[in-house]
Amino acid sequence: MLDKFGQKGLKTLIMTYVIEVNIMKTVKIADGIYWVGVKDWDRRIFDSLIPLPEGTSYNAYLVVGEEKMALIDTVNPGFEEEFENKINDVKNIGDIDYIVMNHAEPDHAGAIPYLMSKNKKALLIATQKGAEMAKTYYDVPDERIMVVKDGDTVSLGGKTLRFIEAPWLHWPETMFTYLVEDKILFPCDFFGAHVAKGLYDEEVPELLEHAQRYFGEIMMPFAQMAKKALQKLDNLEIEMIAPSHGPIYKLPEKILDAYRKWASGETQEKVLIVYVSMWGANDAMVRELANLLLAKGVEVRVHNLVGADIGEIAKDLVDSRAIVIGAPTVLAGAHPLAVYGAYLVKALRPPAKYAVILGSYGWHGRSKDALLQMLSGMKIELVGSLEVRAKPREEDYESLSKLADMLTKKIREE
Repeated sequence: MLDKFGQKGLKTLIMTYVIEVNIMKTVKIADGIYWVGVKDWDRRIFDSLIPLPEGTSYNAYLVVGEEKMALIDTVNPGFEEEFENKINDVKNIGDIDYIVMNHAEPDHAGAIPYLMSKNKKALLIATQKGAEMAKTYYDVPDERIMVVKDGDTVSLGGKTLRFIEAPWLHWPETMFTYLVEDKILFPCDFFGAHVAKGLYDEEVPELLEHAQRYFGEIMMPFAQMAKKALQKLDNLEIEMIAPSHGPIYKLPEKILDAYRKWASGETQEKVLIVYVSMWGANDAMVRELANLLLAKGVEVRVHNLVGADIGEIAKDLVDSRAIVIGAPTVLAGAHPLAVYGAYLVKALRPPAKYAVILGSYGWHGRSKDALLQMLSGMKIELVGSLEVRAKPREEDYESLSKLADMLTKKIREE
């Protein structure tokens, strides 16, 4: 290669390659609108709780008008320089007029201090609660904050940003930004998915599965607020949804339809079973109950809490009509993993209507009572329970058959 091109030619070839790679990093998604986010391929845990088996993305968008320029959302701390380089691929970072903070959580707002140190004129746009959080979390001074409320607009010249307050999705300060002329919705976490691959929905065939998992993890506890936000969107023409996690939706109706179902609590003839077993008793009961339900045509999802992916449990909670929790007694209570599982079920506020409790013990049964106490206060009907000593016997399998019959009947009546 050196003989053909020489040292100078090789240097030119390398520089051309680098420039092409840089161009690929920043993507034009519409006229004057650019994706300038980052892909976090290696991240495997979120909030020290949520597994990320396929990484995630922190999407940010640069909107260039005829007169002014706005940046919608930023990126997670640690990616500031990559983020700056992508912005500079389009326009100089110092020329940004507005930084829109749809949500104050650090994975979307963590680069605000860095940006504002590089740009001395940009105003941060946020809701009133968002302004308070910007001052608390990121030390943004009052004079650099523009507070907006529902329906307020900002003109960039040929491009108008309209702000839609969407509190508790999933923090109190959250809002959406709607680009009027291009009919693009920037909803930050809403409609998101924790997956690094793909820029557009068409590139990730299983995207709705990722989105359902994300809804279960993040949005399900706020389903009522999600319904209110969706109602606000009913009167908008939306041709593209650009969330701040996961791919951009070129076909927005698909995710809108899914969110309408999930937010309204629409469930399937589906049973979620979460359990832990020490010496095989609960494992035997779970297998029997699962097989009985499957034989009746009921969809069943089984998760052993010893190695379960919490995100997959959250995904199945979104549309399961019934939940079965099984656990042995440990130290006068339910096994700690089952207590954790029951706590998650209660905290995520799933739409399930029915529950069954399975337990086992050696000398004194306590797991059933402990799990019932954990689930108290939920709007869920206990269809039945079974607690066995040491191992299930013939009469216990008969009881499981009756439980399967009762649970199937309840599910199908619903």
